[in-house]
Amino acid sequence: MIHETPRPAVVADVPAVKAVTDAAFHHYIERIGLVPAPMEYDHAANVAAGRVFVVGEPVAGLVVVVPEADHLYLDEIAVHPDAQGTGLGRVLMTWVEDRARELGLPEVRLLTNAMMWENQEMYARYGYEVTERRQEGPYDRIHYRKVLNSPPMG
Repeated sequence: MIHETPRPAVVADVPAVKAVTDAAFHHYIERIGLVPAPMEYDHAANVAAGRVFVVGEPVAGLVVVVPEADHLYLDEIAVHPDAQGTGLGRVLMTWVEDRARELGLPEVRLLTNAMMWENQEMYARYGYEVTERRQEGPYDRIHYRKVLNSPPMG
């Protein structure tokens, strides 16, 4: 079980970020009939922009987050298939919510493809609520949000 805190990705991590993303999303190509959007991201640009955080040595999981004015957008979460079922997804989801709080942002938003029903079940378990379903280009996407409770004041 991986319990470490995600760290900012560096240039040397770009090949691993691509490899974990591809491994985590490849099986969806046949199901949705399209290459999932994260597989086509410019991973080097996201790393350079400070949006990618990784965990594991070698990298076993990652998140791509984008701070917005009123929320933290979780653009991607990926766990390598070899690390699935280890609790790494929970570590990453918890970190994203903690990161939003650190940045003073009141909620996390994300989306998933309507054909990725495993993700829909996971986000519901983590307390995310559906805000809308929308066709965006070739993608049928379900948008989620989770309003965060502030941590207790010490």
